[in-house]
Amino acid sequence: MFRSDADDSPVEGIDYVMSPQGYRVMTEFFLVKRGYCCSNGCKNCPYSPKAVKGNRKLRPEIENKYDI
Repeated sequence: MFRSDADDSPVEGIDYVMSPQGYRVMTEFFLVKRGYCCSNGCKNCPYSPKAVKGNRKLRPEIENKYDI
């Protein structure tokens, strides 16, 4: 599921989408793949509780969704 090639550059449409204002909005998939919370309050944060730096506990519905 998670690619692991040498080029880890984020891919538009998979790892992020562009907002109408021109910002990158990281996808839930990317945030799960990264493996920890950055505490910036990301729109698609998959961690519980949300916005706690270093948190690695995924919400239950996310664990089931990605079969982690």
